[in-house]
Amino acid sequence: MKINMRITQIILAVFVAVSLSCSATKPTKKHPNIILITSDDHAIQAISAYGHGISKVAPTPNIDRIAENGAIFNKAYCTNSLCGPSRATILTGKFSHINGFTRNRDKFDQNQPTLPKYLQAAGYETAIVGKWHLKGVPTQGFDYWEVLNDQGEYYNPDFITGKDTVMNHGYATDLIMDKSLDWLQKGRDMDKPFMLMVQNKAPHRNWWPAERHYNRYDSVSFPVPDTYFDNYDGRVAADKQKMNIYRDMYEGHDLKMTVAAGVDSFRYDPWPHLFNRATDEQKERFWEAYRPINEAFHKMDLNGQELALWKYQRYLQDYMATIAAVDENVGRLLDYLKKSGLDENTIVIYTSDQGFYLGEHGFFDKRFMYEESFRTPLLIQYPGAVKPGTQINQMVQNLDFAQTILDFCGLEQPDDMQGLSFKPLLLNKKVDKWRDALYYHFYEFPGFHSVSRHYGVRTERYKLIHFYHKMDEWELYDLQQDPSEMNNLYGQPGYEEITRNLKKRLNELQEQYKETI
Repeated sequence: MKINMRITQIILAVFVAVSLSCSATKPTKKHPNIILITSDDHAIQAISAYGHGISKVAPTPNIDRIAENGAIFNKAYCTNSLCGPSRATILTGKFSHINGFTRNRDKFDQNQPTLPKYLQAAGYETAIVGKWHLKGVPTQGFDYWEVLNDQGEYYNPDFITGKDTVMNHGYATDLIMDKSLDWLQKGRDMDKPFMLMVQNKAPHRNWWPAERHYNRYDSVSFPVPDTYFDNYDGRVAADKQKMNIYRDMYEGHDLKMTVAAGVDSFRYDPWPHLFNRATDEQKERFWEAYRPINEAFHKMDLNGQELALWKYQRYLQDYMATIAAVDENVGRLLDYLKKSGLDENTIVIYTSDQGFYLGEHGFFDKRFMYEESFRTPLLIQYPGAVKPGTQINQMVQNLDFAQTILDFCGLEQPDDMQGLSFKPLLLNKKVDKWRDALYYHFYEFPGFHSVSRHYGVRTERYKLIHFYHKMDEWELYDLQQDPSEMNNLYGQPGYEEITRNLKKRLNELQEQYKETI
């Protein structure tokens, strides 16, 4: 058995080496640098370039600069709305069932070909700073890496390098950009093109803002989604989830609520070690900011819908305040690129591992194939190539990132990658035929938030979802007539042909992407 495993490892290593060598070409000054900024759980509703009501009262001017300087994608999607699987897809250009990372508890197989390996073989220098979240550390494909431990911590996080694990005093979003800029200025080979992956922890749960933004939005009233008090009629899986803001959020950990007036002690918090990483001085500044909020809450004696709405506002106030630091640090990076002249030959990509619910259907978190978590932000600038203010309305996925980057770098796109290069869309070139449908598959059940396993197909107008494993439920939505996905049309008279066609297209996509259910 050990001999067979060793032979398999040797064959795989040879395959990877051959695959990489086939794509390798000597880099020239025309090869663009790549900076891929991936935040965690950043909803498009929270980026003002997308024009949502939430971001209008809490804008992101620096992230918006990327759209102003280049392109914004209005229909960008993920393949599996979960942190680790999305990152694995970005690295490999392959669906979860092919790259082997379907759930957060999986461990990423680093022996397989990845985007950074292809770039290394072509003479690029590669680096990753921040959240890895694929188990272990990035020992293959990166010349430099400094990553958080698992999810990481907002305050005084541990950073892991090839030499040691060290607690760094400060705020994670600031530290990640500090380290990224330090590598750009002093850590890289100035004669090589590079790819830098800046991987933010923020704005992942529990939405802990930088101290300078603690009370930034306390006086702001965020617009409440029309679907906030959804009763999930006709949607069995949605009714069984445990990701409802007013029922399932941890009042201590997530909403920073205290047990009683005059007491600086959290309500339910299953991960108290995260707050305890703060120094005594940091804790005191936290309580100075949050004590008045809690004292006012205890005086109100809220219940029912009033309490549910209060929780929504507290959630949004902290979520958007956490994003404020993300936006500031994107600005720091763009300013440095401009000042150094690197901006002229650097592709800057801003995205998230997936979308996120900001109260739609009463939800927080992600996982479902509904638009808010299926859809992800994508903004790209490349001066001199991508026309400022470009709007792209074709459907793309994070599955496409690797091939698009290789295409821009003048490198061959491996046959076993499963996406499409959207370089022609960015360059405003005529594309005779683009994809007409997207495939999605979420696997992590049982798991956090009790979202059932499901797969589905999205076309320009319709979406068909099959929830399976512990249930057998189908959902069909007309996205044109019902963009909020409240009315499940599956099985209703008049939709028989549409359903048959969608099931046929779903089967075709599963065959195309080599997935057997």
